[in-house]
Amino acid sequence: MGFLDIINDFIIGYPIVVSAIWIVGSIFESMYRKHEKFVDISGDDLVSIIVPSHNESDTLREAIASIAEVEYKNFEVVLVDDKSSDDTLDIMYELKQKYAKQFNIKIVPIDVNQGKANAMNQGFAASEGKYIMGIDADSLIAKDSVTQMVKTLATDPSLGAVAGKPVVRNRTTILGRLQLLEYIGVIDIIKKAQSFLYGRINTVSGVMVGFRRQAIKDVGGWHTDVITEDIDITWRMYRKHWRVRYQPAMLCWILVPENTRSLIKQRRRWARGGMEVLVKNHDFLIHSDISRKALLYETIISNTWAVLTALSTISYLFSLLLIHEVQLDGDVLLMLIIISIVQFCIGFFGSRAKAYLQLRDLLLIPAYIVYYWMINLISCITALVSFFLDPENVGTWSSPDRGLNNEK
Repeated sequence: MGFLDIINDFIIGYPIVVSAIWIVGSIFESMYRKHEKFVDISGDDLVSIIVPSHNESDTLREAIASIAEVEYKNFEVVLVDDKSSDDTLDIMYELKQKYAKQFNIKIVPIDVNQGKANAMNQGFAASEGKYIMGIDADSLIAKDSVTQMVKTLATDPSLGAVAGKPVVRNRTTILGRLQLLEYIGVIDIIKKAQSFLYGRINTVSGVMVGFRRQAIKDVGGWHTDVITEDIDITWRMYRKHWRVRYQPAMLCWILVPENTRSLIKQRRRWARGGMEVLVKNHDFLIHSDISRKALLYETIISNTWAVLTALSTISYLFSLLLIHEVQLDGDVLLMLIIISIVQFCIGFFGSRAKAYLQLRDLLLIPAYIVYYWMINLISCITALVSFFLDPENVGTWSSPDRGLNNEK
């Protein structure tokens, strides 16, 4: 077997093998979770819910309304305005007055837009809770999410953070529905598989995450010189020997980009964040436990696959143009489709009740398979280019692309 044959087998085989690993890991993790026991909680510990915001006038009221419905009673809300150019700050004062009899709202205005990491630091400084929940200003949290966070953190004192499960709620466009499938059929399954196989996850999700206050203090809060503060703080917690895990019972509904350009921009940022973590923690590749090594090597392998697949695609295009012939292995493609369908069905039926899924969503599986791997490929390649051309990056916020007139 020649070198080119090995590369070709890797390009074709990697998605199949990694999907099979995700499926097996997620199944065993779900079986384990059924027998998981938690300590009883009194509900007396104060929880601080930090909501960083920049131009969130369309979404903030709805997000706070969902917080007002949570079952856990002892909480405060810290609203951070990162120099919005709309009336977000005015809405915050309106909400403070509206909910004054139900819970305490603190407002933290920031004079200069410096990004989400700085906003979280400012919110944390104003908070008093033993546990910290960070949510995006367009997220709607489930009634029991705060309770699930507290009992998960209270059960294991070594846990520094716990990631929640996001579910897409804007579903009236094809792109929105494809991301719905991705979140429940890929992202959820990957985190479950990582939890079972490694005992840790690669990153918390910034849309909803719970922290132990002491863990945030130990790592010095959020760093403002990184492009993805959620991935960065996860790995800095690992350096301080805190554990980070996934809790799918912590549910929230989110808005996602509804045009391809915004989606690729978002995924490029995620991919670049993974590369930054890899560079900053390169010593873990040799001097670390097997689980941290595995997560980092997984990132390396994924990026290698993206580069090789891009080169292979160019080669195929030249073959198509010059000799009008491209050879594809039908059996391998069929295997990939079957595994992807199984993977999605596991995510679908595991999330159907709480995520308000419908059987018609199954019709998008073929498009979903192409969409996921192509978006991954494009995002990874563009992130690599961005990383090497512009290694320094300090974040500020701009108004995101969202579909705002859709129901979950």
